[in-house]
Amino acid sequence: MPAPTIVWFRQDLRLADNPALAAAIELGGPVVPIFVWSPHEEGDWPPGGAARWWLHHSLAALDTDLRSQGSRLIYRMVDPDDAGGTLAALESLVEETGAAALVWNRRYEPAAIARDSRIKSYFKTRGLSIESCNGSLLWEPHAVANQQGKPFQVFTPFWKHCQKLVFAQPLADPLPAPVNLPVPKTWPVSAELAELKLLPVIDWAAGMRADWRPGEAGATGRLHDFLLHKVNGYKAARDVPAEAGTSRLSPHLHFGEIGPRQIWQAVRRDRRQTKLPGGPWDLSGDAEHFLREVAWREFAHHLLYHFPHTPRQPLREPYANFPWRDGNAADTNRDLHAWQRGQTGYPLVDAGMRELWHTGWMHNRVRMITASFLVKHLLIDWRTGAEWFWDTLVDADLANNTLGWQWTAGCGADAAPYFRIFNPITQGEKFDGAGTYVRRWVPELAKLPDDLLNQPWTAPNETLQRAGVELGKTYPRPIVDHPTARAAALAALATITAAATTKPAN
Repeated sequence: MPAPTIVWFRQDLRLADNPALAAAIELGGPVVPIFVWSPHEEGDWPPGGAARWWLHHSLAALDTDLRSQGSRLIYRMVDPDDAGGTLAALESLVEETGAAALVWNRRYEPAAIARDSRIKSYFKTRGLSIESCNGSLLWEPHAVANQQGKPFQVFTPFWKHCQKLVFAQPLADPLPAPVNLPVPKTWPVSAELAELKLLPVIDWAAGMRADWRPGEAGATGRLHDFLLHKVNGYKAARDVPAEAGTSRLSPHLHFGEIGPRQIWQAVRRDRRQTKLPGGPWDLSGDAEHFLREVAWREFAHHLLYHFPHTPRQPLREPYANFPWRDGNAADTNRDLHAWQRGQTGYPLVDAGMRELWHTGWMHNRVRMITASFLVKHLLIDWRTGAEWFWDTLVDADLANNTLGWQWTAGCGADAAPYFRIFNPITQGEKFDGAGTYVRRWVPELAKLPDDLLNQPWTAPNETLQRAGVELGKTYPRPIVDHPTARAAALAALATITAAATTKPAN
């Protein structure tokens, strides 16, 4: 029998449509699935608290799935003081198992790319067969370019290019989960999942447990539910935070419990589309709009791959000189903490921040509004917001997080112009007109009438008293006046406008 093959699981915690796992099985020998916990090798972005909670449960689910086939997941931990890091952990496993091959699915974060390159080079010199696969994206970032052969920086041309790619070479069908997973005669030593210490010491995850089911089965179930109940009407419903109108697949995608090819092909099968001369498919507006969101994720990874500095630096260079408030000042920290706790005095903003803290997730429309409030109403650096989302989102993904915050701050690719400043009052009236979302997450305002719910400071005293609202005590007054904040944001923008308005290449 051929020598064993090690499958290094990372952000691909599934059995179905897993190219690395399929490649290992194809080699014919025993397959040794492993996971190495080495957060300090993630550069500036080790997994945050919410993501660690998800990872624990996702790993447990993967191990259960592997054990159903007589296999198991081997855990190894890397001490932060261990200079050998993951490479040394993999080398130890190679020696213990006698493995002749090592396979994994690629990642696209800068720190991961650098680490993987070192590991690939090292083991190739040792004579191991090394193979890395694409298990996370529809198209490799280096294989997608505009007409000038350069990276895209605007989404619409990127999306049109993706449609042409699908039309020219349709995506392959997803790979099925293996039915016979060959296992070694003896297993290497493994740490226990609990030893990775991914779960919080103080249990703050009750809301996440109630809302989420990490793992491959949870991912496929959520996709099935979306196609059955939500894809029709998606384009409109996705903007209404009180409705369950989105797929909520983002954390499953980040951890690789489901792949984008599985989602893409499932949507196309569900709509029973046919090729047309004018395009690669015949889809309803709702289904196509959803696939645009899958492509937006691809766009985020395209940008991170080609512009690896963007998690810390704006893509649009003039914005490096934007006059943000002093992050060490007491008043800046006061306003930041009010935003983090959902105590800004703007009900829709506060509802979103409380939803985030309770569930580890926030509705996309509200993400834009809360992010805009931080960078434009409070003039707090977008990187501060990115760090908070990174720690509190179960779907914290470096590519998506970077694109979203730079989009909001007006300093990235395809960015919303900085002068576009969301009004949290009118946004609430437009997308939460009945107040259902705000009343759920800001219950102290629940008895206010709809027309005053998004601006309680304008309510007559008798109305506030009937609703049990005492501004400044039961609910805060606005920490900033919207017209004043808008004027300050535009004045800050004026200091860099001339240099920042250069249009990026498509």
